[in-house]
Amino acid sequence: MKHLLRLACLFILLSATGCASLYFPPPPHAPMLTHQGEFYGMVSTNQQTNFALQGAYALTNHLAVAGTFSSLHRRRSNQTSDTDFGEASVGYFTRLPDKRVLEVYVGGGGGATQRLERNEAQFTTRTLEGSLSKVFAQVNYARKKQQTLHLFNHDFPLTYGAALRLSYMQLNNFRIDKMPAPGENNVFFEPITFTRTQLYGPVQLQLMSGQILGFRHNQFLKAANSVFQIGIVINLDKNTTLED
Repeated sequence: MKHLLRLACLFILLSATGCASLYFPPPPHAPMLTHQGEFYGMVSTNQQTNFALQGAYALTNHLAVAGTFSSLHRRRSNQTSDTDFGEASVGYFTRLPDKRVLEVYVGGGGGATQRLERNEAQFTTRTLEGSLSKVFAQVNYARKKQQTLHLFNHDFPLTYGAALRLSYMQLNNFRIDKMPAPGENNVFFEPITFTRTQLYGPVQLQLMSGQILGFRHNQFLKAANSVFQIGIVINLDKNTTLED
């Protein structure tokens, strides 16, 4: 239980750090596949109503494909933000001794972003819009530990893991108030951790938290939004998964 409380505290701290950026990162995928034919799916959201739908499938005992679609439509008193983004990747996974799993993925994605800024009278003062593209490499690592979460006279097995993602992102076709503006690019590093607990059968609850770090100082394409997602995971055909 203490691990979930720590994640909740981290979530509160990170949710207060966001500032205006045209990039809202989708959560890194962490399917942690172990054998051919295994399917992973997850639906998640966060405090910024950034919705994400993810899936992965093991084509062989070591080769997998994965995809993510994320959508954010948020209205505040001073601005409205709309971002839709999709990713696809191919990866290698292997099962290590002691119920550990290692995954390596490479992929890319693209989408569109728009922000409407308003004054106190709720009149739009500036419109920012453009397209986004990225390529990334990611390493996932997880291990099923012996600890369990004991609630309501039931034991819920816990899985802990981490993901490290390095991304090159571009803001293209950038326009301010319909007028062309210089685009931006950045290199992002996203270290995240996740905790997954089995609820019933193939259904699991996952908490993911982390930060995004930018290597370039930009005005619009910057590392200003933390990573936090709470979601439901479905893992099918679990003949030799981490819980074995």
